[in-house]
Amino acid sequence: MADLQPIEAALEALLADVTPLDAERVALSDAAGRVLAEPVTATLDVPPFDNSAMDGYALCALDAGKRLPVSQRIAAGSTARPLAAGTCARIFTGGQIPPGADCVVMQERVAEENGEALIPVDVPEGDNVRLQGRDVRQGDVLLNAGERLEAAALGHLAGQGITEVRVRRRPRVALLSTGDEIVDPGTPLKPGQLYNSNRPMLKRLLETFGAEVVQLVSVPDDYAQTVALLNHAAAEADVVVSTGGVSVGEEDHVKAALESLGQLDMWKLAIRPGKPLALGRLPRDDGSHARFVGLPGNPVSGFVGAWLFLRPLMGALLGCPALAELPCLTATATFTTDTGPRQHYMRVALRFTPEGIEADAFDDQNSAVLSSCIAADALAVIDPHSQVEKGSQVRCLWMVG
Repeated sequence: MADLQPIEAALEALLADVTPLDAERVALSDAAGRVLAEPVTATLDVPPFDNSAMDGYALCALDAGKRLPVSQRIAAGSTARPLAAGTCARIFTGGQIPPGADCVVMQERVAEENGEALIPVDVPEGDNVRLQGRDVRQGDVLLNAGERLEAAALGHLAGQGITEVRVRRRPRVALLSTGDEIVDPGTPLKPGQLYNSNRPMLKRLLETFGAEVVQLVSVPDDYAQTVALLNHAAAEADVVVSTGGVSVGEEDHVKAALESLGQLDMWKLAIRPGKPLALGRLPRDDGSHARFVGLPGNPVSGFVGAWLFLRPLMGALLGCPALAELPCLTATATFTTDTGPRQHYMRVALRFTPEGIEADAFDDQNSAVLSSCIAADALAVIDPHSQVEKGSQVRCLWMVG
């Protein structure tokens, strides 16, 4: 095991010299999940004017406790007139606070009769008023570069009237499946064959991490064809991901093909699952190169490897710090285990209890048992040569997109 490399060294090799991809302008309506390439500055106050937080009556707080004539009606979207002294205005949620008013009393507390409103005594200045610029001030940085545009961020941009944004181009990924024994669903299985579970799983994970999968390729157990298909993938993609073919078997040709074409940066890691993982670079005709990540063929190894390596790589290419590292939390183990020389990433389900966070490990942690990944929402990181008892505190990587 002396030649096995730690995950920290693998990540350093994977991310060395990675710079964010170029930017492109897209419509806000198409920007969901994209990553901002530049900061966005507010051009408007939000809200743009003082407005009412509820249906009620707008007045000057000094007139609280009086019977006031209702001098105007202000619906949301209409323009308020200055409030005549000694009067109040019927106002609705979102309606503009008229000049001369400084508070709103909710309608349930007011008795209106014959065009006059009896205002309660305890109505303080500013009550139920949303002040102009409470959320955003003109000139504020609305969102920083590297921000991923999810629901609230999209709403924030739309609130400024923005219709287009500059975002990072999605990383283009070629996804290669190796092995004559792997066939696509829909094809009758012959003896010794398996359906390709890695392809749809990794495609979905890559898209969740912000990538665009541009190639789905089946690679036979043939060295010359492996070389040709890797070369073709590198010409079109920023990242080439393969599953299988990076171990030491006679029919595992990916590592040798990578070394013949380009550069092998790292091979064989001190992690479980996922020891036979290869990292490298494939050259292009223009002098640049595509990053290569060779994941093991076992589906759990591919699943874990995607979270540990593909997610931070996509984050670096997108300039998105939130993708660089998985959120880390500490949980109480409800299981026992001990490790050998490799760091173990155990699939666990988290339970948030009044006493704290608990981590339940799945009984079968074999790298071929993909069913354990369905309910798992974290990876418990167990250091090499360590023992975990029930009640031990364990570090967990929370698998959120």
